[in-house]
Amino acid sequence: MPATDLDTAPHPPPPTARRRRPPGKLRRSSAPWLFLAPAIVLFVFFLLIPIGYAIYLSFRGFAVDGGGAFGRRTESFIGFDNYVDALTDPEYLQGLGRVMVFAVIAIPAVIGLSLMFALLLDTPRVRGRAFSRTAIFLPYAVPAVIASLLWGFLYLPSTSPVNYIAEQLGGGPLDFFSDPQLYLSLANIALWSSIGFNMIIIFTALRSVPTEIYEAARIDGANEFQIALRIKIPLVTPALVLTGMFSVIGTLQLYSEPATLRPMTSTISSTWVPLMKIYQEAFVNDNLGGAAAASVILAVGILLLSLLILRVFQRKMFGEQS
Repeated sequence: MPATDLDTAPHPPPPTARRRRPPGKLRRSSAPWLFLAPAIVLFVFFLLIPIGYAIYLSFRGFAVDGGGAFGRRTESFIGFDNYVDALTDPEYLQGLGRVMVFAVIAIPAVIGLSLMFALLLDTPRVRGRAFSRTAIFLPYAVPAVIASLLWGFLYLPSTSPVNYIAEQLGGGPLDFFSDPQLYLSLANIALWSSIGFNMIIIFTALRSVPTEIYEAARIDGANEFQIALRIKIPLVTPALVLTGMFSVIGTLQLYSEPATLRPMTSTISSTWVPLMKIYQEAFVNDNLGGAAAASVILAVGILLLSLLILRVFQRKMFGEQS
């Protein structure tokens, strides 16, 4: 039979051949996942699984059946009882109140001083910029426990040089651990250790601003103070929002400073801040369910407060609509 057009037309490749990817494309598509795999594994095992286990424990209650030395510890589901106990615990609520007072003192001071140092370092013809930047950032490298011990010995009446100078001038010994002054003492440690980190973030944002904007403002007759107030600060608003959120999160997680200073004074109790209360419940009172519930409440509060701050700044300063 004579050949027809259907016989001479090229046949399409089989389905398996069309779907098969070249080896090079397959390697390129899997390469990002290979690089991300270690981070994903660490994220799952050291963040997601502990969070899930803490949420699981927050709904569990522990009791001892039989009593005495031969009692058997049992675990059962108790619903939201741990959350109700945490939200009605006066020590936990008082700790949250102390953290709020500390936040009102520490957060504005940290952000304000960090912004001031960043603006000063960004001033033209400033001398010793590299040394000053390193000196301001250096306290951030000191661990919080060591910094608290250093300042604690400076606060003690028997070792404080400030008290010695005050006594030589005829004044009485200063009590840095009394109730009103204690917040200032803790805020001073937070200022000393966190200004450098926030200053670097703001200073980096300032250095990314084109210098032509500043030159145009100087040609128009603006001085350095006017440039800082009307140009630099509005342009680094995203960096200020970021540092503000970091400060809020760090303040609500306050633990190292009061826990380190606690042996030096009776003003700081074992449940002075929420994290100290959680530690007391988990490792002293053996109330894992209550400690887990208090931890979940604190974590959710930090998350909601951070989202609220971010949304407010987005609407008020960036003009974004939800």
